[in-house]
Amino acid sequence: MNDKTNYQNNPLHGIGLNKLITILSDHYGFEILYAYLNINCFNANPSIESSEKFLKKTDWAREKVEGFYLYEYMSLPRASAKEFELPPRDRTIPQDQTPGEPNELSLEDAEKLREKRAQKAAEFGNGTGYRHGKKFGNEKATKPKRPASSSSASNSPYQNDKPKTAKPFGGNSYSNSFNKSDDKKSTDDKTPSSGSSDPWAKWKE
Repeated sequence: MNDKTNYQNNPLHGIGLNKLITILSDHYGFEILYAYLNINCFNANPSIESSEKFLKKTDWAREKVEGFYLYEYMSLPRASAKEFELPPRDRTIPQDQTPGEPNELSLEDAEKLREKRAQKAAEFGNGTGYRHGKKFGNEKATKPKRPASSSSASNSPYQNDKPKTAKPFGGNSYSNSFNKSDDKKSTDDKTPSSGSSDPWAKWKE
């Protein structure tokens, strides 16, 4: 089958993890591997044995190294989006794609790549990015506050920057009656409602 043939065309087919680390460390050295991959087993007292032990139990790190082998050391074209979702060892390689010479890598280039990745990560975290060459996102951080431009807006009771002095139902609201003292209530001259009289008035004198 064609898929089987393509799978066997994958340079990782038949290469064990120990041999893979040996090839990469002999060609690039652990310092370059750490600079590009940022995996600590290539930095803290690195060795082929300790790196193999760590990568065997750490899937994401192992797949990162295997991808580095395919696209940096073997110089294969980048995988399609569909193939990129698969682990490097499971990716099918078209027959017309043949390995090339290992890419030349340097610590200076690794530092530039690290800064570029950090910038993209920061922009992604802030909700910013680029679309069609234009920067987008993070509008809320730079959008100025809109001032009140009309008289109706300045008199709005929903503005937070002005104290609310108006009472809910006007100056003669029902709630005003609770602000009066008991003495004032007894001395106020109140007009009874039309068509009614107070049957207890004579007892109040």
